[in-house]
Amino acid sequence: MNRYIEEAYKEAMLSLSLNEVPVGAVIVKNGEVIAKAHNLSYMNGINSHAEILAINEAINKLNDWRLNDCELYVTLEPCPMCAGAIIQSRIKKVYIGTKSNIKSNSHIIESIFNNNDYYHTVEFEYLYDEKCSEIISNFFKQKR
Repeated sequence: MNRYIEEAYKEAMLSLSLNEVPVGAVIVKNGEVIAKAHNLSYMNGINSHAEILAINEAINKLNDWRLNDCELYVTLEPCPMCAGAIIQSRIKKVYIGTKSNIKSNSHIIESIFNNNDYYHTVEFEYLYDEKCSEIISNFFKQKR
C-alpha cells in the first residue's frame, strides 16, 4: 500500500470509529503531508466530507486557496461536490483508493476533472487498493 494512501486509510478508520462513512483524505506537497482529514458528514453536515476538510486544512496551512503542486490521496472516489472543490482548489493530482459503487460517479468525476472549460484540469489515478475497498464495502454491508 502506498504510504500516503495508508495515511488516508488511517483517517478512514477514524471515521469508522465514529460510525461515519469511512473515508479519509491526505494532501501532500513536495513529499510532505500538509493536511489530513476524515469524513464527519453525519456529525457536521454535508460539507464535512474528508476531501473538503483536508482542502480547508491545507488552505489554512499554506495561507492560500490555490493548492498548486499538491496531491490528494483519498480512500474512496470523490463525489461530484468534492470533485468540484478539488478542481477549484487547483490540486494537481488525485490518487483514489477505490471506486464508488455508484455507477455514474466515475463518469461524472472524469467529466469534472477533464473539463476543458476550466482553467485547470486534474490528473487522477485509481489505485484499486483492497483495504480501501473492503472498509467501505463492509461498512455498507453492516448498514443494510
